[in-house]
Amino acid sequence: MTGEVNYSDLIPNNIDLGADRRLKRALESWHPKFMHWWKTYGPDEYQDKEVYLRTAVSVDKAGWAQFGHVKMPDYRWGIFLADNTQQDKRIGFGDHKGEKVWQDVPGEFRGPLRRLIVTQGDTEPASVEQQRILAATAPSLVDMRNLFQVNVEEARHLWAMVYLLMAHFGRDGREEAEDLLKRRSGDADKPRILGAFNEATPDWLSFFMFTYFTDRDGKYQLASLAESAFDPLARTCQFMLTEEAHHMYVGETGVARVIQKACEIMREHRTDDVRHYGAIDLPTLQKYVNFHFSVSTDLFGAEQSTNAANYFTQGLKGRYQESRIDDDHQLKDQPYRVIQFDAGQLVEREVAALTSINERLRDDYIADCQRGVDRWNKIIAEAGIDFVLTLPHRAFHRQIGIFSDLHVTPSGALIDAERWARECHQWLPGPSDHEYVKSLMQQVTEPGKFASWIAPPRLGINNQPLDFAYLKLAH
Repeated sequence: MTGEVNYSDLIPNNIDLGADRRLKRALESWHPKFMHWWKTYGPDEYQDKEVYLRTAVSVDKAGWAQFGHVKMPDYRWGIFLADNTQQDKRIGFGDHKGEKVWQDVPGEFRGPLRRLIVTQGDTEPASVEQQRILAATAPSLVDMRNLFQVNVEEARHLWAMVYLLMAHFGRDGREEAEDLLKRRSGDADKPRILGAFNEATPDWLSFFMFTYFTDRDGKYQLASLAESAFDPLARTCQFMLTEEAHHMYVGETGVARVIQKACEIMREHRTDDVRHYGAIDLPTLQKYVNFHFSVSTDLFGAEQSTNAANYFTQGLKGRYQESRIDDDHQLKDQPYRVIQFDAGQLVEREVAALTSINERLRDDYIADCQRGVDRWNKIIAEAGIDFVLTLPHRAFHRQIGIFSDLHVTPSGALIDAERWARECHQWLPGPSDHEYVKSLMQQVTEPGKFASWIAPPRLGINNQPLDFAYLKLAH
């Protein structure tokens, strides 16, 4: 890299990056490799176009969301920790409960902490890679802009994890930061760490489902890490959560607009056959819900986990909103009810709360997912249509945990492999569903216009009109 990075301009931050010469050199070495990755594996095309993006330049209200047109390679990927609002901050759970939080990594926890940060960091570039080609089929300029906003923020989250690795883990951290740019989503030889981040995202319905369900997993993982006794990690994740909320909003409102369009056509033409009019039917939407929900629930890991228990007792990763839970926050002798497979049946049993940390987080996640599904169903009900979207049973289509060897219907019935093979395309998108959805994916770039299968949003971005120049496409 020629010249020095101007940290105050290129990388807005609140951690005084320029004063740390070792970290400065490490980032100067990593930055051009990141830019090569971004231009090669980030959004395809449109890198030379000005996009109406939100940029965080500080953590206060005036600075965390500044809007303006910028070319994506010139985006200012900042590094921010949430403000430290407590003078005497204490660890809130585990064996170290009540002790002062750590500003440096304790030697005995270097390995597990690095693993947690790398796993979280690996999801960020993975989702950018998964979404790389979607601009070519964007249903509107509003949606294309939202895609790019999600992309640049996922890349900023990568910067946040790389900062932690380089600032606190020495040579090991620098090597891990390099590897974050070497793995590829879906690559047979160097795949991303978590399965959901190796799935294809070939169309916009998949994108909306991904940002609703899979980014919601990100919310719960970040919220758990935001409880960490390692304060730099906790405060980094607290700030990341402000941006993660936008990604879930894109997903929820995107699916809602698909539902709205289908319902409008059903009412106008008095038919369930909305495919005839270039929209996506509700039964197909249900199949996509089933797939993306089940893949995302796998991300929480096994129902009972000694690793999760160790992270908790060590103070590395808490539960969702740990301080609001009414217990001793150490879980030495406390039970928790989980669903297990026993004697050929799915039954609920009490197990040790400490080893079922993953399942507690999955329960919180499922309840949150259901709230959004309820809002989607309200759109359908208000249109007077007799159809209800549902979340499938947590044992449905699982690849990880005690249910991974079972065949379970969306309603929770155990079936044999033969029936599963015969009927699974009633519950999951099949080749014909994918082909139909793919056939609808035609790019729309006229300001204020939208594809046939999706309704316009109620509001533009940052109070701009729907026909605003969210992308400046002219050369």
